[in-house]
Amino acid sequence: MTLAKTILLLILSNVFMTFAWYAHLKNLRTAPLIIAILVSWGIAFFEYVIQVPANRIGYTSLSLPQLKILQEIITLSVFVPFALIYMKASLSWNHLFAALCLVGAAYFIFKPQ
Repeated sequence: MTLAKTILLLILSNVFMTFAWYAHLKNLRTAPLIIAILVSWGIAFFEYVIQVPANRIGYTSLSLPQLKILQEIITLSVFVPFALIYMKASLSWNHLFAALCLVGAAYFIFKPQ
């Protein structure tokens, strides 16, 4: 249950993070930089409100390296649909190979030693 709660909170946190970091490139392109910064910070506040408890909960059952790799996998799992659907980016074979590297990272970090 702890792992499920951690994953759910990290997914939600990453949705906010992704929008805070990248949505201004589309939505606030012509706005002054200070406006983009303030809007991004406002969104990022909610990311941290969710991310900090997620990491505290996750750290009760995962090691720090496991928690970090899990975070990176979730980050890309949220970012890829965002980039494709919201930002209209395109995929290449390099993206597939990068995803395979993450699968390898997950395998090795969660493999019993």
